[in-house]
Amino acid sequence: MPALIFLLVLALAALGVWWNVLHHDRTAEQAQAAACTSASQAPPSLETSTVTLRVFNASEKSGKAGEVAAQLQARGFAVEEVANDPHPELRVTGVGELRFGPGNQRTADFVRLFLPGATDRPDTRATSTVDVVIGPDFVQLASAGEIAGTVATVASAKAAC
Repeated sequence: MPALIFLLVLALAALGVWWNVLHHDRTAEQAQAAACTSASQAPPSLETSTVTLRVFNASEKSGKAGEVAAQLQARGFAVEEVANDPHPELRVTGVGELRFGPGNQRTADFVRLFLPGATDRPDTRATSTVDVVIGPDFVQLASAGEIAGTVATVASAKAAC
């Protein structure tokens, strides 16, 4: 009888060990799946010099488009136009919006690193130019440190995947 009890206790201990091992593997797989999902949804890393922008002001603050355009040019973007929003019928709320044509979602996602919180407004333009429309809640562009932090997070997520 004592040998049978000993074997039963030993079997329960082995069962507990295997349960922990399998549970740990499942947790690791879920973490990797989450990292891969965030890496696939991450904004691309492009060279700013390859992106052409038009900067428009849709806020009540005069001169905002010029200020933002100068800051974006200082960061290497090509800015081809600076003006008030040529589409006042498109009500812009919040920080602002990014307008872009088909096939340019990747570029808009990259520009959003610099203007966090901007919403998308896809249109039918045939060019790769992205319009940065400054909204009433705009305060400032993301700092170089904030952008580097986002890019580093993306890189670590891709490495985990």
